Order: sequence, then structure tokens, then C-alpha cells
Amino acid sequence: MSWNFMFFINSALLGVGLAMDAFSVSMANGLSEPRMSRRRQLGIAGVFAGFQALMPMIGWICVHTIVRYFRAFEKLIPWIALFLLAWIGGKMLYDGIRGGEGEETSGRLTLPALLIQGVATSIDALSVGFTIADYALPMAIVCALIIAVVTFFICAAGLRIGKRFGTRLAGRAQILGGIILIGIGLEIFLTGIF
Repeated sequence: MSWNFMFFINSALLGVGLAMDAFSVSMANGLSEPRMSRRRQLGIAGVFAGFQALMPMIGWICVHTIVRYFRAFEKLIPWIALFLLAWIGGKMLYDGIRGGEGEETSGRLTLPALLIQGVATSIDALSVGFTIADYALPMAIVCALIIAVVTFFICAAGLRIGKRFGTRLAGRAQILGGIILIGIGLEIFLTGIF
């Protein structure tokens, strides 16, 4: 592969495809925390972008070092994503049903939950390491950075959209966010299995 226009286009399109799960989760986060500050939105989008850049690089490293171990792990990816997103979504759903409409902090996303979301939405990006395996290390890094930038902007948009609708939905937003996360987990699982 060479440094050309198509390399940058392919990397950006790869970023768009990989960011769709993170976009949906970002919308759910915005729904459940409609008073989220701009700084917090940028931080959350940055976490998703970081994971989306990190996972392809881990995959690239695996291809160049321990590919046979990674192939065995690849079958578990849909199960891991389903478990993580169902757990977080179930907790959001439970808290939304239990918490009532007046609670200000019930929908606040914690750092551990955000990190789990980041892993769950980007774990399928490990497979991208196989796609970019023929890239030299500098090209793989640039590709991962492009994926991160695209993911950042897509997630920031998802948070803003979710926040806007979250304000309108008030107390039901956390319930809807939980349902969305569980649905994303099921979609990743079914796509990965079938």
C-alpha cells in the first residue's frame, strides 16, 4: 500500500463504519444526561476515539506477532460486546425505572461505565488490524489516527443529538438509553455470530 488519496479516503470510510456503534452509544449517553457540559461531551467523544484508534493498532500488532492467538479470541468478540453493553444498558434501564423523573445525577455516566462502553463499541475494530496488516507501521498509525478523528466528530454529534432529545424526553431518557445500549449489544452479537 502506498501513500495516496485512496489511502486517506479508505481510512476515513473505515472510521465512519467503525464509529457507528460508538455514535449510537453516544446518543444514548446524551439522552441519559441532557445537561452534559461541552467539556464532558468532548471528553467522552475523545475516549471513544481513543479506543477506536487503539484497537486496530492492537490488531495490527497481533497480526505481526501472535496471530494464531488472536484468531481464537476473535470468536469471542460478539459475546464480549453483548455482555458489556447489556450489562451497562440493563443498569441504565434499572436506574431509569427505579430512579423516577426528578433525579439529577441518575443518568450521569461514570468513568468505569464509559471505559466499558469504549471497549464494547471498539472491540470489533481489532479485526481491522487484519485489514491494515499489509501497511507499514507509519501507515497503520496514520490510519488509526484518521479513524480516531472521524470517530471523535461522529461521537460528538451523537452526544449533541442525544442531549437535545434527552432534554425533551426528561425522565424517560435513561430508560431509552438503556434500551438502545442493549439493542446495540444484540446487533453486534447477531452480526458477529451470523
